[in-house]
Amino acid sequence: MKTPLAILFVAAIASAQQKVPFQNNIPVAPEGLAHRPLPKLPMEFDTGEGQRIRVVAVARGLESPFSAAFLPDGSMLVTTRTGQLRIIRKGVLDPKPVAGTPASYWAVESGLPGAVHGYMDIALHPQFAQNGFVYLTYTKPLDEKRRFVALARGKWDGNAITGMKDIFVTDIAGASRIAFGRDGKLFMSLTGNDPQDPNTLGGKVLRLNDDGSVPTDNPLVGQSGKRPEVYTLGHRGTLGLAMHPGTGEMWQNENGPNGGDEINILKPGRNYGWPIVSYGRDYPGPWHNEVPGHAGFEAPVVLWIPAIAVSGMAFYTGDKLPKWKGDVFVGSLRTGEIPGTGHLERILFNERMQELRRESLLTELRQRIRDVRQGPDGLLYVLTDEKDGAVLRIEPAP
Repeated sequence: MKTPLAILFVAAIASAQQKVPFQNNIPVAPEGLAHRPLPKLPMEFDTGEGQRIRVVAVARGLESPFSAAFLPDGSMLVTTRTGQLRIIRKGVLDPKPVAGTPASYWAVESGLPGAVHGYMDIALHPQFAQNGFVYLTYTKPLDEKRRFVALARGKWDGNAITGMKDIFVTDIAGASRIAFGRDGKLFMSLTGNDPQDPNTLGGKVLRLNDDGSVPTDNPLVGQSGKRPEVYTLGHRGTLGLAMHPGTGEMWQNENGPNGGDEINILKPGRNYGWPIVSYGRDYPGPWHNEVPGHAGFEAPVVLWIPAIAVSGMAFYTGDKLPKWKGDVFVGSLRTGEIPGTGHLERILFNERMQELRRESLLTELRQRIRDVRQGPDGLLYVLTDEKDGAVLRIEPAP
């Protein structure tokens, strides 16, 4: 009996595939584009909306900057994953770290499996001008084996942080973001196990009072077997939180596995599906679910397949880059699981916040973009998550 040609053809294709090396059930990342130094700046770029931009280096020599916050005088506080808080005044990076911040733990190069971040997100209190409160999430070393995410609060005295202390300590390791809502409540994201279990903190977004206590109107308050801090559940790796400036809704972006990155609009008590549903593939290749979908769960408003390792998020409301007004910007750490392909992504929505188009920016820089922020000058600032990391400014080309 002759073997059908179709079977021979399929077998030939299968045998032609490369055998990709794996480590800890994850494909070993290729190095062909990785670890490129930041090109000489400034650089100018054309963009899809016909708005030519220039990219300028504000500060360099920061090891893996993670997040930033602007002080009222325009100075910029920047956290690094190596556990430092730095300040940039009038475009000059102070050579010394800001004093008064807690000791942290970090490990493994950023972007590699098992990476642990020391300092992570930073936020100013909505009434910062009156109370001077600065908030920081970081990995707190409790002992040689236990290292959990903590939320600390202190006061800025113009030169240093004073009286900083923990106001909420979790039992979860991993990355964390924070952002204040319009009502003055603080949202805090956590990765970790058991995202579907409402009695744990892993894979949740929490909602806290500004002193770390639990708001009485949180959706799970008073319910047996449920943590009252929890605002939403079913998340994988949250790396961006930002309040929509028009609606006041809290938006969240989330890393899927190999594909399935999302932007979600957070609604109290809702479940966003992970790991029961996902549009992504597991790292060895198969779909995470046999039939991708979000039936019965809150669906994302933006989705990436393949993943861009989404990180950081900002709504642009300024006038200096008028053709981008109202757009959402997110950082990308790498695209399609290939190092050296990080970029800044722009998403245009209509009046109903439905996606119309998106654009990849700064791809030529080949940098891991960890965060994006709008400055008080109406310009955009991005942080590159590299060993020789930088703060970059995007401005109109002259």
